[in-house]
Amino acid sequence: MGGLLEGKKVLVTGVLDRRSIAYSAARLAQEQGAEIVLSGFGRARSLTERTARRLDPEPPILELDVNKPEDIEAVAKDLGERWGKLDGIVHAIAFAPEDALGGNFLSAEWPSVATAVQTSAYSLKALSVGLIDLLGSGASVVGLDFDARIAWPAYDWMGVAKAALESTSRYLARDLGERGIRVNLVSAGPIKTLAAKGISGFEEIEGEWTRQAPLGWETTNPEPVGRAVVSLLSDFWPATTGELIHVDGGYHAMGAPIK
Repeated sequence: MGGLLEGKKVLVTGVLDRRSIAYSAARLAQEQGAEIVLSGFGRARSLTERTARRLDPEPPILELDVNKPEDIEAVAKDLGERWGKLDGIVHAIAFAPEDALGGNFLSAEWPSVATAVQTSAYSLKALSVGLIDLLGSGASVVGLDFDARIAWPAYDWMGVAKAALESTSRYLARDLGERGIRVNLVSAGPIKTLAAKGISGFEEIEGEWTRQAPLGWETTNPEPVGRAVVSLLSDFWPATTGELIHVDGGYHAMGAPIK
């Protein structure tokens, strides 16, 4: 019997190292039968290349800065020639300049805020629409989120960008639905990724999460989130779009801290 993603072609962005949620999603997608391509750019590409060697088979890596339309066009051309279609996109892209994080909410200037929103939210639309001619009925776009209902310590303008990501996913679900394309987000609990390490004060969230999540939470284990991503890429959710799935040990549903 084939896997959940048998025969599917999937683009996975955001694979940096083995701690990343995107890496877990990529590994599990391969295990479930998908053929995958990774993306990377700039100085971070070397990290992606090193990590890709741990996957079997080792996937190709395409140059992709989502803020450059020419990069998206080049990826669309490559995937069109390579596969002729695309069944899934994993959007694991987020970035905010240092002066928009870590307690700098009131002092951050618009250029930094604009970078955070463009890279972390608008990119979901830019990438999905840029690859739309390859996405047929039944295709699935899955983005990674961090619950934007809350003003988290240190998260600042990235939190605002995630709120924009959540809204963007709903509007995309509306406008791509007539093509049979699903768009959903997975809201993960805090994971000790390379990106999280760069946010001063983010460790405050991690400790509280472990105490309050009713199922508990392992900040060093991205696999539960990766499994949810793979599930949403599959045909097991044919009538679900515009949805936000929490994979956070149940933390989002709790009120006062559990004693």
